[in-house]
Amino acid sequence: MAAAGDGPWLDDAAGRLVRPFTVSNGRTRPTIALDLLSHVMATGATPLGYLGPEHAQVLDMCRAPVSVAEVAAHLKLPAVVTKVLLSDLVDCGALTTKPPEFTHNPTDRALLEAVLDGLRRQL
Repeated sequence: MAAAGDGPWLDDAAGRLVRPFTVSNGRTRPTIALDLLSHVMATGATPLGYLGPEHAQVLDMCRAPVSVAEVAAHLKLPAVVTKVLLSDLVDCGALTTKPPEFTHNPTDRALLEAVLDGLRRQL
């Protein structure tokens, strides 16, 4: 008989076998403020104590700076769950954060229209 932690976390046909909020132990609030455009990067410090497989995945993908939104997309987890995982790693010193740097106003109408035109050309 397999232990509860044994076996795959993902199934090709069914997808994720555990609910997203079980990954964060039911927590819905990160301990630090993170924007979806904030960048996170591994510090190289080894976290103390047990962290789940998603924490290890995060550390692996954060060898170079990556946005919170990208981490959530790669993990296929909701942003709030991802932010909780990231805050765990920041709290133990394994990750560092950097706020987003805007070179353009993200709500600039001309910029948004240019993005929309580019997307239309791709279709």
